[in-house]
Amino acid sequence: MIKIIPEDKARQGRWGRHGLRILIAALLLAFVAWGAAEIYGELIKKDTTQQGSAPSG
Repeated sequence: MIKIIPEDKARQGRWGRHGLRILIAALLLAFVAWGAAEIYGELIKKDTTQQGSAPSG
């Protein structure tokens, strides 16, 4: 016996606002982490260039 199921009931789930919020939050967190890594990298680069530029005498 074949069951006939309406299309809206057969779907696995809807693409809702909750999923969109999670994706946007993850993207923002990725940008924050990337920015922090860039700033940290620039700070390290400045420290090493200042130490390496001592007069050799």
